[in-house]
Amino acid sequence: MIEAIVNSQKDFFKTGKTKTIAYRKQLLKQLQSEIINQEDLIVKALYDDFKKPEFESVITETAIVLQDLKRTINNINKWAKPKRVFPSLLNFPSSDYLYSEPYGTVLIIAPWNYPYQLALAPLIGAVAAGNTVVLKPSELTPNTSALLTKIIKNVFPPEFVTVVEGGVDTSTKLLNQVWDYIFFTGSVGVGKIVAKAAAPNLTPITLELGGKNPCIIDKTANIELTVKRIVWGKFINAGQTCIAPDYILIDASIKNKFYEVLKDELITIYTKNPEKSSDFARIINKKNFNRLSEMLTNENCMIGGKTNAEDLYISPTIIDEPSLNSKVMEDEIFGPILPVISFKNLNEVHKIINRYPKPLSLYVFSTNTTQAKKLIKEFSFGGGCINDTVVHFANHKLPFGGVGNSGIGAYHGKYTFDTFSHKKAIVKKANWLDIPLRYAPYSGKLKKLKSLLKWL
Repeated sequence: MIEAIVNSQKDFFKTGKTKTIAYRKQLLKQLQSEIINQEDLIVKALYDDFKKPEFESVITETAIVLQDLKRTINNINKWAKPKRVFPSLLNFPSSDYLYSEPYGTVLIIAPWNYPYQLALAPLIGAVAAGNTVVLKPSELTPNTSALLTKIIKNVFPPEFVTVVEGGVDTSTKLLNQVWDYIFFTGSVGVGKIVAKAAAPNLTPITLELGGKNPCIIDKTANIELTVKRIVWGKFINAGQTCIAPDYILIDASIKNKFYEVLKDELITIYTKNPEKSSDFARIINKKNFNRLSEMLTNENCMIGGKTNAEDLYISPTIIDEPSLNSKVMEDEIFGPILPVISFKNLNEVHKIINRYPKPLSLYVFSTNTTQAKKLIKEFSFGGGCINDTVVHFANHKLPFGGVGNSGIGAYHGKYTFDTFSHKKAIVKKANWLDIPLRYAPYSGKLKKLKSLLKWL
């Protein structure tokens, strides 16, 4: 069945219908209307999957998708139009252009943590660029995946866009097909599997992965504001966010004050019993719950540390000074657990951060602008913030993606359209002049060539 779906999409792409901008725009407008009509059901599906709060579902899922759709619909003509670039004098006289053309049939594999937004955001760009798309949503969020299937069926012909649901076996079968582009969001481990599957056919890929994201707090930081912004960025979606702060590196002189403010802030946001709060999501499944629970063993939980296996609940938890060899510091946490490690000088910060592969995000809290900029420049990472967390994701003018182990490629806004577009370079030469210098025989021309090159 999967092979038949892919072949059907390849045949449809060859008809050239997806290259018609008016057709793409028409379907994107239909998708926009369908999403607006289904927004309440989307929010309910996200809650049913892992009790995602309605506010978080809107701000991190439905609103982002609708904004992305509106922006794409308004700009698709401009984005798709051939771009004239300044020609090389070596080609005088000529006119030079960049043409954006779709790759063909693409596979998008979406994750479970933001199962709606991270499925539709790349899909919008892929459709806008003129590709046919097979979308594989996460099997860990069955309610959201089923609704995505319904939405896509209501809008797109299956030979243009179709959803294929299923687990690991389905993903494996999909990866065994020959694609023109693969876009994957998920873990580093599975990202390597995707890259390996793409390699035999030299299929271009985008890998949106993760990493152990450091959050540096120096002694000049505004503690009250710092705590607010870290708590929001870390515990939204119960910490199941690829760009969430993974661990804190804090100047030892302000750690005690940090803890005092942090305790009060967590009570203010989630009450003294976060399990009863309607603003705190749950862990996605038993496997991840067990993985996270093991991280709490033998650790000094300054705050939290409470679990409820039946409800897949882990409280917002702060671990004080864990060993760098502990389970919580081995790999990306991806949950509501935040280790705090103090330092006395920035050399210690460098040693700790450099223990790990390049992270997806890095955050610095400081009122010393020079020091903050220095830290941002000293480390390699996908993207980040000074004096905030996570919010760089919200600006469509900033590319979003990792580097090294945290990912390959980037997207968001026009960058998504460009990700799914091959940029074809064209030189249009004029016939009214043909400079003979480049043609053989070359005798006596080398000196003239070198003199010309000095001016270019």
